[in-house]
Amino acid sequence: MTVHPSLQPYVDAWTHSIEAISELVVPLTEGEWNRATPCPGWSVRDVVSHIIGIETEMLGDPRPIHTLPRDLRHVVDEFTRYMEVQVDVRRHHTAPEMTSELEYTVIRRSRQLRNEKRDPSTMVRGPLGDQVTLELATRLRAFDVWIHEQDLRTALGVPGNLDSPGAHVARDLLLAGLPKVVAKEAGAPAGSAVVLDVHGPLEFMRTVRVDAEGRGTMDGTPSLGPAVTLVMDWETYVRLAAGRVRPHAVADRVKTEGDEELADAILRHFAVTP
Repeated sequence: MTVHPSLQPYVDAWTHSIEAISELVVPLTEGEWNRATPCPGWSVRDVVSHIIGIETEMLGDPRPIHTLPRDLRHVVDEFTRYMEVQVDVRRHHTAPEMTSELEYTVIRRSRQLRNEKRDPSTMVRGPLGDQVTLELATRLRAFDVWIHEQDLRTALGVPGNLDSPGAHVARDLLLAGLPKVVAKEAGAPAGSAVVLDVHGPLEFMRTVRVDAEGRGTMDGTPSLGPAVTLVMDWETYVRLAAGRVRPHAVADRVKTEGDEELADAILRHFAVTP
């Protein structure tokens, strides 16, 4: 157990998801590693490569020196270029090479997390080399591996763990971006409220309220007269908020009530992950 209780839920969630990923990929045939996932441009191999790469960076390993091909359509900005290096450098690795590196990386990272002595407020390296607190970095890793676990499950046709510890971390992180989506991106009018009602393995209701200055805040109390109510299942919410699917592709799984134009604008900007 880590020294700091505030880190433990994220370590537990990370451990649960990373072990699930290992169990999913160990028995795969070479061809199954090439299956497309909902993560744009990435195969099963690519998703696992990304996980290995980021975890090794958290361990302090140097990033590979590697030049990306110019024909990768999903690489569109500095963030995607940064993330793609760890992926492309492993693109021709065999199944045994992938599973061996994943296993070794998980062992090293598990040991690092188990022996963590730093204060949660310690600044550490985050995405793109920026500095974030250790607590946020650990939380983001728990979120990332759960989201990618779901990518792999979708690609391999093995659903599961939609209510695991990582799912709860993902719920809170994805919801944190909802006020900006409603108030800024979709332009909900001042004084309005938007209700999100999610059912399934994780059930919750949240209301985003837009104040007179156009700022959005969120709470768990219902609104008596919301401008828009969005009703969907948990899996659909995750896929939309994580940018894994376009709204039109899941229109039959999303029920909207109220201002149709505003509802469409919210759904167009619903993705909150990079």
